[in-house]
Order: sequence, then C-alpha cells, then structure tokens
Amino acid sequence: MSFKLMFHAALAGLALAASVGLGHAQHQGAGAGGPPDWQRTVASTLGKPGTQQDGGVYRVALPRTDLKVTVDGVEIRPGLALGSWLAFHPHGQELMVMGDLVLLQREIAPVMRRLTEGGIEVTALHNHLLRAEPTTMYLHVAGQGDPARLATALRAALQETATPLQGAAASAGDDRIEGLDTATIARALGREGRASGGVYQVNVPRAERITERGMEVPTAMGMPTVINFQAAGGGRAATTGDFVLTANEVVPVQRALVEHGIEVTALHNHMLHEEPRLFFMHFWGVDDAEKLARGLRAALERTNSAQASR
Repeated sequence: MSFKLMFHAALAGLALAASVGLGHAQHQGAGAGGPPDWQRTVASTLGKPGTQQDGGVYRVALPRTDLKVTVDGVEIRPGLALGSWLAFHPHGQELMVMGDLVLLQREIAPVMRRLTEGGIEVTALHNHLLRAEPTTMYLHVAGQGDPARLATALRAALQETATPLQGAAASAGDDRIEGLDTATIARALGREGRASGGVYQVNVPRAERITERGMEVPTAMGMPTVINFQAAGGGRAATTGDFVLTANEVVPVQRALVEHGIEVTALHNHMLHEEPRLFFMHFWGVDDAEKLARGLRAALERTNSAQASR
C-alpha cells in the first residue's frame, strides 16, 4: 500500500473512532454494573459524584452548605434555595450540560471569567430570592462537547467559590421532617414530594416536549416546576421555588400566587434557544403549610403540567 493510501486509511480510522467515542462510552462499564465512562470522567474531574436521573441524565448536586443565608428571619436550608447543580446528558457524540450556580456577589466575576475561558455559556444571571442576607445570585450555564473539557471548565469556575466539592452524591432522606406535616402538604398540593436535608421537595414536570437548539431537554435538566417547603418555626412553613411557564401562563399564575398571599420574587429566562419559549417565575411565602400548598396548587392548575401519578 502506498504512503498516500495508508495516510487516508489512518484518517478514516480516526474519524470512525471519533464517531463512536461517546456512544461507546455510554455502554462501557454497564456490563460490569458500573457507570458509563463519561460519567466516571465527569465525577472524577469535578471531584463530586452525581446520581442517575430519569431520561439518561447524570445530575451533580452542589449545595452551598458553606453559606448561612436568611430571608425575613428564616434561615434558608441548602435544599430550599441554595442548591447549585449541574446536569449532563449525552446527545449523539457529544455531552450536553446545563446548570445553576448559587453565588455570592463577589464570586460572580471570577466565575464568569473561568466559564468564558472554558467555553461554557452563561445563559442567565439573576436573583431568585428577595431580601436575602447575604445577597445570593444565580448563574445559569450551558455547554456542549467533550466530557473532560466541560467538567474541567466547570471545576475551574467552582474553585473560584467556596462551594464544597467533597462528599457523596445526594440521596433522599426520611419523609418525616420535624415541624412539617408532609402528608398534609402533599394532599393539599395534589402532588407527592420527597424529603431531603430537612426540606420537602416537589417536582412537577411540564406536559409538552421541550427542546434547546432542536435537542430534547429531559425534565431532570432543570425543566420541572420546583416547589420546596421547610419548617419556619411557630407552626409555619417557608416555601420557595419556581414555576416553569409558557408566555400565556405567566399572568394567570402570577395572579393566583398573589391572590393566595404568595410573593412573586423574580420572573426571567434560564435558557436562550428553547422551544417552546419558557419563563421561570420564582416565589416566596411564609405561612401555614396547608394554606401555602393550596395556593400553589391553584397556580399549578393554570399550567400545562403533567398529570400527577397515582
């Protein structure tokens, strides 16, 4: 074989190897009961393992347990409103990542610089809470490409913060939370949740298919309406989270929340190229837990949410 033919054969071999790279990595390790290679790469590079979610999503929870934040005298548990996260999902031969980083104001500029240097997009920067002490901001990220490159860039950004990167992956806790009747909340809300870190967390998926740049975005990539509760003392509960809404749902949901004494604290985008166009409405309330749950249910009924499982 001539050198020229050998050269082109080598190029063809490299192209074939690249075309099966991530797809092959999705299956490696599965036969032995282990995670795919790309998940191991993400976990080892970030320094924090994640958990497998529905839709093939690998989600890494990064709670800001280093922060002590209060709103209206209520000390916010990390699982209520201080949970940074990164979610990874394979698309063809590449990996998609989306996430939300909880930051102090002084952390924003260095984190954004590291993300930009690493080729990670910043898709939103805003508040979720009002009157938080200290002020917390939320920076949404997105990227696509090689698992090691994405995880390396994200770790460099996280290292500009005091976000704890050690510890095991997050797991569900006991359904009983001191000072919070979760059964009553679930009944009034019409949705079941789970307990984690002293917080009762309820996720409500949208009914329709959501895409970003034409690629389907699973619910675990930050697409459900999130409703969280924690005990606030004196028999009261604090609730916060965000509704994922289409344009026609924004005003009806806002009205339902206000009519039930729940404060709207922010309204904004999280992504740039999603279909349908989505808006994220954040809220805050401190009151009787059942009363809050009834108000949130009234707002949910004005959305195109998936039916509750029975």
